[in-house]
Amino acid sequence: MTHAHTHDRMAGDARKSTIVEILRADGRVSVDALARQFSVTVHTIRRDLTELADAGHLERVHGGAILAKGTTNIDYVQRQQLNAEGKQHIAKSCAQAIPNDACVFINIGTTTEAVARELLGHKGLIVVTNSLNTANILAANPDIDIVVAGGSLRRADGGLLGNLTTQVVDLFKFDYAVISCAAVDADGELLDFDLQEVHATRSIINRARSTFVVVDHSKIMRAAPGRVGTLHDIDALFTDRALPKDLHTRWAAMDVELNITTAET
Repeated sequence: MTHAHTHDRMAGDARKSTIVEILRADGRVSVDALARQFSVTVHTIRRDLTELADAGHLERVHGGAILAKGTTNIDYVQRQQLNAEGKQHIAKSCAQAIPNDACVFINIGTTTEAVARELLGHKGLIVVTNSLNTANILAANPDIDIVVAGGSLRRADGGLLGNLTTQVVDLFKFDYAVISCAAVDADGELLDFDLQEVHATRSIINRARSTFVVVDHSKIMRAAPGRVGTLHDIDALFTDRALPKDLHTRWAAMDVELNITTAET
């Protein structure tokens, strides 16, 4: 084997190892985002993902991959711990923007769960959620009425999805929707991997007077195949690190309120 081939193989092994680390942190990866991150072709990434799938590390889905079944519960716990401080700052800022006696939808995600914890001091809320984790968190406050939007259980994160979920959503008009997503791309669009989740989140946005997006900095300037919404749909963004200049300008021009809360603020 030549030195060049040895180098290519080592580089490929390092890349695949990093892909697995990203998967464990985020639960999902997209081919396009990985190709940009590693400055390689999408063909190379697809080959990497196929090899990792053959080895049992992941499962291929349209446009990318998800963790192999059996590891997702552990990795959801890891995801909850990832940037926990940043998510707490985001959650405090978002919760302060929600008054008592409001009707709120909270969707699936570790950052939205953090918002739920910060809402435990509120009174008179009606909270609708498609997250069993969020429902369990808010159950500690008897002054919050909780409605769980039923559906098919996604065991990896306690999320409920499907037609039943959107049927419940359509029964309400929310004062606020608190949503997270897998990615915000360079165009400022909100993206996700699971198309059922995309459909549910679109329904939630359509039924809300105000929509708050909560995402930590790891989701910014990333890609995913499913389009959740645009800047026109959003009233406020809560994150934990300054946005890239072009993205900040784009969001501010659309009158989206930007709430950037770091450990120093």
